[in-house]
Amino acid sequence: MAQKGLKIHIVGAGVSGLVAAKVLEDHGHSPVVIEATERPGGRVKTDTIHGFKLDQGFQVLLTNYPAAKKYLDFSALELQELKPGAVIFRNGKQKIIGDPRRDLSVLFSTIFSGIGNLSDKFKILKLNMRLKKKSVEDIFDSQEISTKQYLSNIGFSSQMIDNFFQPFFTGIFLETELKTSSRMFEFVFKMFGEGMAVIPLGGMEEISKQLTAKLNKTVFKLNTEVTSVKDREVVLSTGEKLISDATIIATDVNKLVKNLQRQSLEWKSCQTLYFKSKKRAIVKPFIGLIPNNKSLINNIFYHTSLQTSNTSKEELLSVTVVKDHNLLEKELVATVLQQLEEECNIQALTFLKFYTISKALPALENLKYEVSPSETQLTATVFLAGDVQLNGSLNAAMIAGENAALAVLERLSRNTTTV
Repeated sequence: MAQKGLKIHIVGAGVSGLVAAKVLEDHGHSPVVIEATERPGGRVKTDTIHGFKLDQGFQVLLTNYPAAKKYLDFSALELQELKPGAVIFRNGKQKIIGDPRRDLSVLFSTIFSGIGNLSDKFKILKLNMRLKKKSVEDIFDSQEISTKQYLSNIGFSSQMIDNFFQPFFTGIFLETELKTSSRMFEFVFKMFGEGMAVIPLGGMEEISKQLTAKLNKTVFKLNTEVTSVKDREVVLSTGEKLISDATIIATDVNKLVKNLQRQSLEWKSCQTLYFKSKKRAIVKPFIGLIPNNKSLINNIFYHTSLQTSNTSKEELLSVTVVKDHNLLEKELVATVLQQLEEECNIQALTFLKFYTISKALPALENLKYEVSPSETQLTATVFLAGDVQLNGSLNAAMIAGENAALAVLERLSRNTTTV
């Protein structure tokens, strides 16, 4: 039974902070979540613009994420499944490569796509089978090399790497060289192979909304910025100081805790541009890939190839840009429109909105699947959550939030009188 009157604060109302609050509530506590923006969700938010649901950055949920299965009600989210594969644009033409094990209709298009050779297709099948037998714990205990080196070591042809793996995982890892750890590649490839990539009917923020709706005793302080965190104290930008028996930081800790002997966290960024059109260039819900390394655009997706809660009758297209550039908004939109026509033969688009996500994914090394609750403890009363503690994924955000909350509970149960 929780001791009454204890003050527990969570800084950051992203997915990790929301899961931490749920775990604390389940053990009888009433945490206070402090969020700098106007609503919970962190990097998982959706805006409604001209009748369209626009996710703040193109994202998907992988249904085989263990933590997602634990904390989300998939049925209530009305998940819409993307096709297991991709449409690859070459010289304005479409080539489909997919997973025939789960969608037999892509068998011949995959074999005769001209993307990679027959040996590459068998290597993908063998990799799927091998990773199915490999636990996520074993994956994150494996030696780390770059994803590009990993694919080369397996023996994939340069054409397969350049035309499929590079653009596909650039869109996931948000870096163009596939320098991301092979641990993350194996984990994501395993999740894709064993589950589905999905988007909730109402957009990705439905995940955050569902987690928030499950909180009955949590107090939210929105539009409230935290400037520093110390033992037993949370300082707001207004100068107000909150006494705290335990604080979970579910955001970038470096800017909140002074004299922290940690390397400054680097972030990967991207931009997502949204357009509307009268028709779809990709009829089925496949992600579209642009493998031309001279192109600014990397991947595209027609959200209206899925069932959505959009009220507009037109089609919605998102375009992801990962590469660095110095273009202003007007120049960027013009460049993207030109490249969509050149690379994908997509025309007659109307620009809706673009998002710059400066902190889209943490740039991490020595990736982990999880840490013990005790490893989340920074000081006597300060604990760390967020995917930055493990790896850049929704699954990691949930696990980190859970473990930080468990560490708080352990600390409070051990010595509630001296915390």
